[in-house]
Amino acid sequence: METAVATTAASTIVYALEPRIDAEELLEFYRAQHHPTPKSPEKIQHMLKNSDCFVAAREPSGALIGVARGLTDGVRGYLVECKLDPRYQGPAAVTRTDGRIEHDDQGIARALALRVLLALRDMGCERIDVLAYGTEVDFCEELGFRRSSGMVALSLDPARLPQAAN
Repeated sequence: METAVATTAASTIVYALEPRIDAEELLEFYRAQHHPTPKSPEKIQHMLKNSDCFVAAREPSGALIGVARGLTDGVRGYLVECKLDPRYQGPAAVTRTDGRIEHDDQGIARALALRVLLALRDMGCERIDVLAYGTEVDFCEELGFRRSSGMVALSLDPARLPQAAN
């Protein structure tokens, strides 16, 4: 596990590239933000097991205040998550309840995202993609992402798929 300590004017934040994090702790982090997540620690554990990199930001007390996660197939990478405790989101945040990638006073979200992006690069990714909403777009562009022309984001609820044909 790679650990780094960053001291800002307000506090000291501890960042760790963690191969595993306690599923219950992460589930509580999501719930505190009213973030729609799987309801069971087993689903969270499965999600973590299948993530290629996971970075946590903690207060000196050990309290989890931010997470970022990435996936890769070895060529393409995806920044799939960057969440920050609403108490740390700065005045540029549109909302203080859902923990999206937002601008924050101390640069915690940026530090989380950069650690994941660097880890994905080090894993051999030749391209890294992200989906962004609202103020997340500005945040991602500040990280170096550029809008992809011609691409359309689509999503699918797998529960709506028909049963497999025999």
